[in-house]
Amino acid sequence: MKQDILEVQPLQLTFLFELKKQSSCSVQMINKTNHYVAFKIKTTNPKKYCVRPNTGVIDPNALCDFIVTMQAPKVAPPDMICRDKFLVQSTIVPEGTKEEDVTSNMFAKEDGKTVDEKKLKVIFVSPPDSSDSSPINDLSELVQDNESRELKEDIIQKDSSHAKVDEGMEVSQGAGKIIEATRKEETLKRNDAVKSIEEPVKQNQEYIKRNEGLMQMNDTEELILAKDVEEMKCKVKELEAKLTEAKATILHLTEEKRSAIQEKHFLQGELDILRSKKRGAQVGFPLLFVFMVSFVSLYLGYLLHS
Repeated sequence: MKQDILEVQPLQLTFLFELKKQSSCSVQMINKTNHYVAFKIKTTNPKKYCVRPNTGVIDPNALCDFIVTMQAPKVAPPDMICRDKFLVQSTIVPEGTKEEDVTSNMFAKEDGKTVDEKKLKVIFVSPPDSSDSSPINDLSELVQDNESRELKEDIIQKDSSHAKVDEGMEVSQGAGKIIEATRKEETLKRNDAVKSIEEPVKQNQEYIKRNEGLMQMNDTEELILAKDVEEMKCKVKELEAKLTEAKATILHLTEEKRSAIQEKHFLQGELDILRSKKRGAQVGFPLLFVFMVSFVSLYLGYLLHS
């Protein structure tokens, strides 16, 4: 038989069902091994329930609690029957594994890996109604009925005894013992019935007190979470303003760079024109000088021949 890795208590999630009101319950997980155990909690209706924490790592021979909060229901299910279910998966992991290291792949049943699974059902409990139908009033009514029944039995027994005396008949000791034994048996049955009613009443009261504490804790957590969300929104707005300013600066620098490139190209063109003009001037001057020298030489030669 496969040994359980985690012991989960209880195996039923009991929620106090009230319209437009949240309800919470706590579940305890006990690591029964000498190894580190990772766990993951799944549900068939994740939009309806909030599980904290839904993943984690439990030390050897240690325990861990998780709280399931049911969102405020708007409509009551038929016959107060809920078909939602939860699944607690657990597996042995190496020492040093942290909560952020837990992934869904750890719980894949492959290569002979041991993965323990516990299925939890969801049960709805109606809130206490008016005082007319409360368990305490039912208990008091039962006690009153028992007292009236005992009183009637005493009256009937006295009347029968008086009638027998008047008629000259004596009640035997055996009949008296039978009546006394019957009364004791009925008394024991009544005490058992009272105890059977008192125990659920006490359990219901303890459950209500525990849920009230959990609801108060959830309200505090929601206030802290709302405060953290507001702070995060302020930081996001500051970052958005800085980002907008940075974008404007980048656009301005881009325009300046584009203008500098255009000015550079313009100056480069002007410089090329000046260089070409200078090169033309340097080439034309020597040619004119040669032409003049040739003309003077020809003129001088003509004069000499003449």
